[in-house]
Amino acid sequence: MKSVAGRGYDTISFLSDYGHGDEFVGVVHSVIAAIAPHVRVVDVTHGIAPCNVRAGGLALARAAQYLLPGVVLAVVDPGVGTDRRPVAVEVGDGASVLVGPDNGLLAPVVALVGGAGRAVELANTDYRLESPGELGSTFDGRDVFAPAAAHLCCGVPLSDLGPAVDVATLTPGMLPVSRRDGDDLVAEVLWVDRFGNCQLNVDPAEVDEMAATGALLQVTVGEDLRTAERARAYADVPPGRVGLVTDSSGLVSLALPQRSAADELGLHEGSEVRVATAAASDRRAGSRTVVTPVGLNPRSGGSAGSQEQGGQP
Repeated sequence: MKSVAGRGYDTISFLSDYGHGDEFVGVVHSVIAAIAPHVRVVDVTHGIAPCNVRAGGLALARAAQYLLPGVVLAVVDPGVGTDRRPVAVEVGDGASVLVGPDNGLLAPVVALVGGAGRAVELANTDYRLESPGELGSTFDGRDVFAPAAAHLCCGVPLSDLGPAVDVATLTPGMLPVSRRDGDDLVAEVLWVDRFGNCQLNVDPAEVDEMAATGALLQVTVGEDLRTAERARAYADVPPGRVGLVTDSSGLVSLALPQRSAADELGLHEGSEVRVATAAASDRRAGSRTVVTPVGLNPRSGGSAGSQEQGGQP
């Protein structure tokens, strides 16, 4: 719903690194309800790793196109209480307003939706809660960001929340890009989901171009070299190979069917991954590939255990 004077918004999409072990999320919900009882709050996630601004920005970007128009309240704020600016950023010709710290958290979404229209610093104390601390706030999610989001939903004009900010001075997001190193595509793990799938900063077209040569694809993590398969679905990854699957965000993820690629490959956010095609000589000689442990029938004379086989199964 687009904001109009005196009407505001009816939805707040809320993301943070607060977790659910403390009262923080519930308190923010209560502050919003006290000011704007008509508003529906959608909890996007509160499972961002503490203080991980990049992870918060990426999660927000992944969710952005599916969030309802309205206010987006995002709080991953390791600089709380410092001179970093609390801001509200209007996007989409007023369709939505992003509220949070100016530390790069909001930047990926701002870029994704075509840039900021206008922005303000949340400096007007009429639209804040009084902090109990004498030296300043350590809970701006409660005292600054939640009240601002709620008042916007009640129709308070953006300009009333504080002085205008030049949108060109908003802190940019610092996100890695993939690069070429000879024949290798050097990527980085952006995110590991709860299933252990590892999202890379790689466009599917780059991998499709490699696969089109007909050569085997290989993934290297440290000293571990694996044969890879460009797969349409997680279940399509054949035994003994690592899947290169286009995930729900439209990026390439490393995946293994019904088990964690992160655990098996020792990957985490920020890990380097190299993707390349196998040279003809490698295919003839048989590149080292680690496959799933196989249990053999005892009557066959074999035994259960890991096996190594050539790169061309």
